[in-house]
Amino acid sequence: MPQYHQDHGVDFSVSSWRRRLAHVCRGVTGTRWFALVVFAVILANAALLGLETYSGVVAQWHRWLRLAEYVCLAAFTVELLLRLAAHADRPRDFFKDPWNLFDLAVVLCAFLPLVRENTTVLRLLRLARILRTARFLPQLRVLLIAVAHSLPGTLSFLLVGALLLYVYAMIGWVFFGAHDPEHYGSLGRAVLTLFLLMVLDGIGDAVHTGLEISRWSLLYYASYVLLASFVLVNVLIGVVLTSLDEARTMDEAETGTPPTRPPVPDRTDREHLHHRIEAARRALDELERDLADVDRAADRSTARGMARAAPRERAAPGRTGRRR
Repeated sequence: MPQYHQDHGVDFSVSSWRRRLAHVCRGVTGTRWFALVVFAVILANAALLGLETYSGVVAQWHRWLRLAEYVCLAAFTVELLLRLAAHADRPRDFFKDPWNLFDLAVVLCAFLPLVRENTTVLRLLRLARILRTARFLPQLRVLLIAVAHSLPGTLSFLLVGALLLYVYAMIGWVFFGAHDPEHYGSLGRAVLTLFLLMVLDGIGDAVHTGLEISRWSLLYYASYVLLASFVLVNVLIGVVLTSLDEARTMDEAETGTPPTRPPVPDRTDREHLHHRIEAARRALDELERDLADVDRAADRSTARGMARAAPRERAAPGRTGRRR
């Protein structure tokens, strides 16, 4: 029994230590200045990659650029350790976030010997760090999620587009292969030509060249442009927009942001609104009664005036005859 109490006390102290560590680290990683610092380091890493493309700068500032790269790697490592420590009380939650896994892979791969010896792979990993800006830009994160979710629909679009290109390329090879071998001399040339025409690049020259061969070429190019440049592109836009809405909904669910819906009034507000509506209705009813009374009074006064004027009009001819 004493041993059990001792072990239980040790477990309790360890769990409380993890809670305190997670609480402190969450207080650091959840601040705005921490996100701004990490974002600045990511931009500095991108600037260093751009400077390394200039041979003169690399030859003159090689040591300083290498030191700056080590500083960026150390900053990313510290940031990753702080994020890991922020989940010390619940480590599984850290690995449930795909962005945490991406950050972990990018940082850990930089310490592998094979990666550090390969300059090309190391530069690609450093380039991948720029994608971490999506963590600090919600709209960019939603856009990347939308692109990932639109891949199945995009694959279907690519299959339909490839079938359309193949059919029209074969038709173009049959009708224009002998007269225009530069663009339709083979299936590959025809596919490349139609792929460029999909974005309406050189469609004017292609139509003029086709009209010199046959007038039916106008129907060929018009139908292809209608299907490839308008129908398929609009279908792709619809797939991306649908995926964007789904990604926005998923991001709101993960971050706990409530959806943008109109607020629902509570019971007190509804009762108050009901009383105001009833009061407005009673005021309108009273106004209608008052207007009806005014109309009736006006009609009565008009009738009385007409009744008084009638005897006067009848007596008027007699008076004029006496005067004569």
